[in-house]
Amino acid sequence: MRRLPLQLFTAALMLGAAAAHAAQPQTIRVDYTHSGNALSDQYAIERVVVEPLPWPGHPAKNLDDTNRGQNRVEVVDAKTGDLLYSRGFSTIFGEWSTTEEAGKISRSFQESVRFPKPDRPVRVRILERDERNEFSVAWSIEVDADAQDVVKSQPPAPARPVPIQVSGPSPGKVDLLILGDGYTQAEMKKFEADARRLSQHLFSVSPFRERAKDFNVWAMAVPTAKSGITRPSTGVHNPSALGTRYDIFGSERYVLTLDNRALRDIAQHAPYEFIEILVNNDTYGGGGIFGQFSTAAAGNAWADYLFVHEFGHHFAGLADEYYTSPVAYQAASGRKEPWEPNATALRDPAKLKWKRHVKEGTPLPTPWPKAEYEETSRAYQKRRAALRAAGRPESEMNALFREDLERTNALLAKHPHRHAVGAFEGANYEASGYYRPAMQCLMFDRSEKFCPVCQDGISEIIDLYAGPAGR
Repeated sequence: MRRLPLQLFTAALMLGAAAAHAAQPQTIRVDYTHSGNALSDQYAIERVVVEPLPWPGHPAKNLDDTNRGQNRVEVVDAKTGDLLYSRGFSTIFGEWSTTEEAGKISRSFQESVRFPKPDRPVRVRILERDERNEFSVAWSIEVDADAQDVVKSQPPAPARPVPIQVSGPSPGKVDLLILGDGYTQAEMKKFEADARRLSQHLFSVSPFRERAKDFNVWAMAVPTAKSGITRPSTGVHNPSALGTRYDIFGSERYVLTLDNRALRDIAQHAPYEFIEILVNNDTYGGGGIFGQFSTAAAGNAWADYLFVHEFGHHFAGLADEYYTSPVAYQAASGRKEPWEPNATALRDPAKLKWKRHVKEGTPLPTPWPKAEYEETSRAYQKRRAALRAAGRPESEMNALFREDLERTNALLAKHPHRHAVGAFEGANYEASGYYRPAMQCLMFDRSEKFCPVCQDGISEIIDLYAGPAGR
């Protein structure tokens, strides 16, 4: 595919934006460190950056009312306290703090928040959910984007963004940036093909299918010397610009980058609000952090599912609904109501958060063949662990996944609540105490569809970013 020079590409993009919107402000990024352990955490400023491209967001949609995320960023007028910008998000530190390791040592993670350049000094506040599940300020710092120590110039872009789907000027659209990692220079065409294939699949799944025109999609990759990314558990160490790798928190299938600085320094050269990283590997794996990024192994037989499932975490803050797979996180001591839209502790069935989808007469909790599912799932997990421990070919793992899905489909097929929305026990990595909206969903197993509750959760985030104000 013919690529536009970066300067021409950017100029064309902003020319279109100017026709529909007033001049967009610059993009400000605050890079900071987030450190601590399972009991406490601290923040410290690293730098304030003016990114090369203007703010991609809608000027009338600066305030987030979705109540998503473990954290929240607020930008307020330093003098009056007026709220200028807000967004919910979660962090890698937040996930790590629930692991066994966090009970033994402290660690530091890089994080960033981005917002449109204000015309005055502001106070940037990072909020965390407290024991009441309400947001409270954990850290704040005054930021003057015109100060001398603000980074106002950037090195040349290390790669050119490729337009995959352009539906209109960025301020009125959701801008998705697909980054590649583990692709050599000779594999750049493969990366573009992977980005097109997987983004096309995303827009075949509701509600993304119906809202496809609300998205712009860009692709960009910095070539690596070797094909594929690092997988420490197998002795594979492939340096890459993004530093994406398998085995995060000791989970062989968990893929993330812990190098936030590298990620942001590359991503800033394309319009983006959301990022999915495609890794050039065949081994099953992926990950997703709400408001940060998601990852997927592009060469795996289940890449379509991985791309959409992990994007569901990153884009809409959807919870994992499965609970029989091993994870790195430790079980919580209590049963706090999850902030995620598709999981509940069901303390009061009359106030179920997705009650509008529940038909009259549907029992809450909703019965399903839970014991039979768990029995077959335990056997499946043993076989999965044995295949990975023996280093068997990925084709055998893929076949096991297909067999497991077919068995689950057969088990649930004739149950009277098969297609109902209710409250099915087993979700959020817990067999009891948490409930999901449907028996099956893309967030529960390798199904092909999101349940109605997850679709609502996704649509609310699309509305936050795309279309006219007040939509």
